[in-house]
Amino acid sequence: MLRTLHRFGIALVYLFLYLPIAIVIAFSFNEKSFPSPWEHFSLKWYYQLFQERPLWSAFCNSLFIALVSTAISLTLGALLIFFRCCGGRIAKSVPLFYGNLVVPETVLAISLLSYFSFFHVPLGLPTLVVAHTVLGLGFVIPILHARYLQLNTRLDEASLVLGATNKQTFFKITLPLLRPTMIATGLLIFILSFDDFVLAYFCAGTTFQTLSLYLLAMLRTGVSPVMNALGSVLLLLSSLLVLIFFSKKVRSRIV
Repeated sequence: MLRTLHRFGIALVYLFLYLPIAIVIAFSFNEKSFPSPWEHFSLKWYYQLFQERPLWSAFCNSLFIALVSTAISLTLGALLIFFRCCGGRIAKSVPLFYGNLVVPETVLAISLLSYFSFFHVPLGLPTLVVAHTVLGLGFVIPILHARYLQLNTRLDEASLVLGATNKQTFFKITLPLLRPTMIATGLLIFILSFDDFVLAYFCAGTTFQTLSLYLLAMLRTGVSPVMNALGSVLLLLSSLLVLIFFSKKVRSRIV
């Protein structure tokens, strides 16, 4: 009896999580506009989706910002760990990066906007990259540092005893051991940056538009079925990436 109730509760949770997604996918093929009742199967919303040049321009902007901010965040995190491998002391500075996890994102966005305004920095692509990099560092630094403390220090000591330099030890031993953590953290930062709305709303200005800002502008005129088609396409792309990432060949190369 308890096992049946447990399975029923799990089924309700999954239903609550995935039913809205299923509705979005189903009504993206409906001929009529959402939320009209189902009438006929149609692909016209997908045709219209791929004809929306401003939407794909905003999509490319979000993709570019996510890729660049993720790369910069991971590079700065790796450099900080390299500084630690060379004998630098970072134990007292690492807790400062936890602020991004504690402080509400709205407060962070307002702070960055005030900072850019104080130094008269025009809002646009550069400010968005900086804002998303600051957000990403709040995840990269604590996670990489925690993983680095779990590594076997005898490997580094053996490398140094055998004559390797700190640079060689870092790139030949430490960095490969941190690679799975860096990939997982990079995926997390990429998703957060691509979907982010608060930082984009405050730091994008009026001349630059991301996908989240474009969708907000579309919502002001009503829920368009094109958004259902876009959500289905993004779900398909993310599912393909997850399948590729968890495939045996890719996982064997990462680990």
